[in-house]
Amino acid sequence: MKRIACCLTLTLLAASAGLLAQNSSSNFYPSLSSALRAGQSTASPVSKAAVNASPAPFSRLALSGGIGANGINMQAAVNANRYLNIRGVGNYFNYTVNNVKVSGSGGSSGIDVSGKLNFATAGVTLDYFPFPNHGFRLSPGFELLNQNAITASGVAAQGTSITLGSTKYYSEAGANAMSLNANLGLNTHKQAFTMTTGWGNLISRKGGHFSVPFEIGAIFTGAPTLGLNITGYGCTTQTDDGTSGAGASCVNMATNAAAQTNIAAQITKYQNDLNVLKVYPIFSIGIGYNFKIR
Repeated sequence: MKRIACCLTLTLLAASAGLLAQNSSSNFYPSLSSALRAGQSTASPVSKAAVNASPAPFSRLALSGGIGANGINMQAAVNANRYLNIRGVGNYFNYTVNNVKVSGSGGSSGIDVSGKLNFATAGVTLDYFPFPNHGFRLSPGFELLNQNAITASGVAAQGTSITLGSTKYYSEAGANAMSLNANLGLNTHKQAFTMTTGWGNLISRKGGHFSVPFEIGAIFTGAPTLGLNITGYGCTTQTDDGTSGAGASCVNMATNAAAQTNIAAQITKYQNDLNVLKVYPIFSIGIGYNFKIR
């Protein structure tokens, strides 16, 4: 009888434990037990954020506008995979100034200068995000178009001096005054490699639509090129009245061999100073918006 009583006691205890376990499971995991009763899958549903974090390749397009060292900045990007975007970049800026007075020395009136900034670039970059949920990126690229250049022209008032090579020339008066035309090319390589870094993913892996991309880097354009052309009459002595350009110390800057040699020497000096500048800076900040395209 004792054995039978023990067996019944153990059986009752086991049954009670099973009921407690079943009730606990239902209380703490109601969705699990409901799913089991309904014959549904126990897999956790994927959140909306998780879906947006990994959009299908080439499924989203981003557009951006801003300002930078090359002027007005425009960008478009698509997502290639979780770590990469392909981005097109364009910049444009055009500005002209007229009759800006550059003061001369020794009481002379100086030079009336007019100039023009003409910036236009276009290229493509590959944005690599080592930490996809954060905005930091590395972006190698290639510049397909580069028309960045600065041009300037000016007329020197009578007596204004310009040093060319080792010789100082004083401008004649009126129609015989020295005229200068200069151009600075910032596009020795019309097509060039670029390298930038920055913060801000145009196509957020967290599912957002807006971004504020910041970028800094350089275009490997090669050293700037300089051109300088001078016409009119220049005098090597300041005492010449210079009314006709026929004085003994006055020469036609466009045709005189010595003057042309001095102009070439001055260009060489300036060019040597520019040769260390083999890259052009990239800097931009803007605002972007991305949306689904498929």
